[in-house]
Amino acid sequence: MRIAFTGGTGKAGRHVTRYLRDQGHHVVNIDLKPLNEEGIDDLLADITDSGSMFNVLSSYANFGELDAGTGAPAFDAVVHFAAVPRILVHPDHETFRVNTVGTYNVIEAAVKLGIKKVIFASSETTYGVCFADGEVKPQSLPVEEDHDVNPMDSYGLSKVVNEKTARSFQARSGIDIYGLRIGNVIEPHEYGVFADFEKDPSLRRRNIFCYIDARDLGQIVDLCLKKDGLGFEMFNAGNDSNSVAITNDEIVERFYSGVEVTRALGPHEALYSNRKIREVLGFKEQYNWKDCMKALA
Repeated sequence: MRIAFTGGTGKAGRHVTRYLRDQGHHVVNIDLKPLNEEGIDDLLADITDSGSMFNVLSSYANFGELDAGTGAPAFDAVVHFAAVPRILVHPDHETFRVNTVGTYNVIEAAVKLGIKKVIFASSETTYGVCFADGEVKPQSLPVEEDHDVNPMDSYGLSKVVNEKTARSFQARSGIDIYGLRIGNVIEPHEYGVFADFEKDPSLRRRNIFCYIDARDLGQIVDLCLKKDGLGFEMFNAGNDSNSVAITNDEIVERFYSGVEVTRALGPHEALYSNRKIREVLGFKEQYNWKDCMKALA
């Protein structure tokens, strides 16, 4: 597939774009800074500028595409990851502006240009736990996609708005638009930090004990690209197990007293449930944190 990927220079994006390239896709990275990665084209553009999004999504990607003499090839899909990545990077109003206006512009251009699939990055923060003022517990466990989304921070709120924006465009166009509520992204070199999590599991409370390996995230995006006909769908994007060594019984006792557990859980089954991506998309975890820690040792 010929894929326009916004935000491919970012922490998650650079791994996902490489994964998609290695699966044989032609990936065009649209970002404020180039990725400069072999086999991936770069176009520099600002998602908050509507005209730029219409332009790059109808553009040539490289000089080789000029040779056919038939105009710029169409994109088969858009993957939208570009965003202010969290709170406390920019002022709150700017985080909200960039993320909401940028997402509107990207999806609007994709729909009006006739691109038939959009995958966009939402966030674990939509569940209201991660960036809460004080301690907020999930309403129930495991946290699945039907859990309420009501964050109190500008970043999580921007992602909730983006989900509504995507759903609106899907309703008017009928194309497939899938959103990923991405957990705490871990790059291959970062697994040493899990030693700290083993010593102090409370470090993972705000993440609902979730993590997603950046390479496994690439697999999830690829599976979304290959899965047609779902209309609008939201998926938790997390790995199979929690990011701490203690069992779920211990986690619930220490951190989630009084929270309803809605179904039987395996001792280390992810409380940030990825059941939907496994059952609907066929996700199969490749990078478990314990194995990755051993590989770094």
